[in-house]
Amino acid sequence: MAQDKPASHSSIPHSQALLLADSIQYQGGSIVSKELIRKETGTVTLFAFEQGQGLSEHTASFDALVYILDGEAKITIAGSPAAVTAGEMIIMPANQPHALHAVKRFKMMLVMIRS
Repeated sequence: MAQDKPASHSSIPHSQALLLADSIQYQGGSIVSKELIRKETGTVTLFAFEQGQGLSEHTASFDALVYILDGEAKITIAGSPAAVTAGEMIIMPANQPHALHAVKRFKMMLVMIRS
């Protein structure tokens, strides 16, 4: 997975509006991630998945919110698949197995709050 420069606190300019979908680019045949905010209490990360790419089933010890910025993903949570498209969000509950698959290439924002 290609990764842009990690952020110790924030990699985005403060007090400026920006288009999230334009803040990360697709890269042929891979998954790209860009961490926007990293704090002890959580992270905000952008991802760009090429069609056919995905993340295999795994769990997290805290809830995670996924907001689709562009394209279409199949997100499976505890065995139940959901088609999530641009402008939609889904919450992946803590300790529930989940996986992501790019039905079409897609970009997402992942918000994880550790508390």
